[in-house]
Amino acid sequence: MTFETAYFGIGRLDRLSYQDTAVHRLDPRAKVIATMLFVVSVVSFPRYEVLSLFPFLLFPVLMSAIGDIPAGFIARKVVAISPFAVFVGMFNPLFDTSTVSIAPGLSVSAGWISFASILVKYALTISAALLLIATTSFPGICRGLRRLKVPSLFVSQLLFMYRYLFVLMEEAMRVVRARDMRSFGKRGTGGRIFIRIVGTLFLRTVERAERIYGAMLARGFRGEVPSMRHEILRIADVLFVLACGSLFALCRLVPLPEVIGRIAGGLFA
Repeated sequence: MTFETAYFGIGRLDRLSYQDTAVHRLDPRAKVIATMLFVVSVVSFPRYEVLSLFPFLLFPVLMSAIGDIPAGFIARKVVAISPFAVFVGMFNPLFDTSTVSIAPGLSVSAGWISFASILVKYALTISAALLLIATTSFPGICRGLRRLKVPSLFVSQLLFMYRYLFVLMEEAMRVVRARDMRSFGKRGTGGRIFIRIVGTLFLRTVERAERIYGAMLARGFRGEVPSMRHEILRIADVLFVLACGSLFALCRLVPLPEVIGRIAGGLFA
């Protein structure tokens, strides 16, 4: 993947957030609260629970469908950063050698089950976070957090980190293009060249960050990023949070796969 592809892939999340759908029109606070409830509900399951997590897939599927967000794009983003989750759980089968019965006469290593649980929880939570950005925009999320009384210093740091990512990518593209124009074939691809590129990129981004910060101070920045938008919490936003909370509570407290299995078994018995 080239720097240009990665840059425009990150920017696409922001572009998707400017659509006009029922999900996009919801108040950022409602979507932030719903996503937090979703994440807390998913991670609260024991490490050996896998099938009980699948009903939670309904939330990202509905958000993607109603918000007109390409499911394939979100799936590719989840897969792209999946090595982190794989690295976290890859040693579970080695250290957790006990067995768990999943069916009469069928036992599986508990380490593999906990590994699968980590992967499913990762896929659900990351997809929910990406959908939150794609339907709200990162500045919108920061506005919602600020109006939820999250400390302004924390919100400002989040917003600057996100904005600085684009600055870093722009400088990286300039450096890589300059390297490509001055090299031919495999020249300019060694370890020494890579170290020089990283050093140059660091110096350029620090200098540009200082210029941006100076410009912000000259325009009256005092530690909090102001916003001209003031969303109003409507009845639809409250109903959205209540509906999501009820769905998550149902999926968390009721073993839906077991209930569905019993109903299906009764119908086909």
